[in-house]
Amino acid sequence: MKQKSIKDKVSSPLVNMGPIRLRQPLPTEGITMVDPFLLLHHYGPYAISVFNNPFDLGPHPHRGFEPITLLFKGEQLHRDSLGNEMLVKAGDVQWTTAGRGIIHAEGPSKEFVEKGGELEGIQLWLNLPAAKKMIPANYQHIKSEEIPVIENEDKTFKLKIVAGSQGVKKGLITTQTPVNVFTGYANEKGEITVDIPTTHESLIYLLDGEVLVNDEVTLKKGAIQMLTFHQDGELISIKAVKESTLLIVSGEPIKEKVASWGPYVMNTQTEIMEALRDYQKGKMGYLY
Repeated sequence: MKQKSIKDKVSSPLVNMGPIRLRQPLPTEGITMVDPFLLLHHYGPYAISVFNNPFDLGPHPHRGFEPITLLFKGEQLHRDSLGNEMLVKAGDVQWTTAGRGIIHAEGPSKEFVEKGGELEGIQLWLNLPAAKKMIPANYQHIKSEEIPVIENEDKTFKLKIVAGSQGVKKGLITTQTPVNVFTGYANEKGEITVDIPTTHESLIYLLDGEVLVNDEVTLKKGAIQMLTFHQDGELISIKAVKESTLLIVSGEPIKEKVASWGPYVMNTQTEIMEALRDYQKGKMGYLY
């Protein structure tokens, strides 16, 4: 088996999203997507308290893709127009299939704001193919302790299988297209080799720490934090220089035209206008 060659080396610049300041390595200059992944936002760590709570997102709609939240620190409360109300804790994952439309809200829980602490997470947008953009909305939530785990021989590198598969372990998330979503936790000098199908587009993002990828490129916070790969191999090797936290994702490319506006991801501008109209008419439900 052959290592995937590195395609892009990407920093993780800070951007302003209203009152929120976060890191956005995808999309970035020269990279519109890593098909089927459209957007990667790394928010926090924020010091949350009654005096500071920037990441409180009120009710807002989505259509045509899957917004995924992987929480690494803190607590968030999720509410949506399907009637779900879930407390998402550190290590948990919430996977929303917006489909034809959903309204949701998320932010630190009241109890977490009152006691204070750090909040940090990843928001990942996963595209849906045209044939599935108007499927019924759905919500999946898996707790940290439920996520299957694989480890290297000396247990210095732990890989949590959120979706897809690695070796004999399979993630619990039901996916609409073939994708892998893994979170990695490495001790200093921990090493692992990750199997990724040749047909998948893929990326690695470093949240914290320092790692060497394919014995070639070092990922370090504040420098290069994300790598994308060519579809020319099946393996990615990772060696931790320091204690590190990583996100590794891959997926079968959809290869369709994308039209997006705000919280909607469709294939044409006409479909975007239809989404705006349907939201105004209440066809995506209600959340107060």
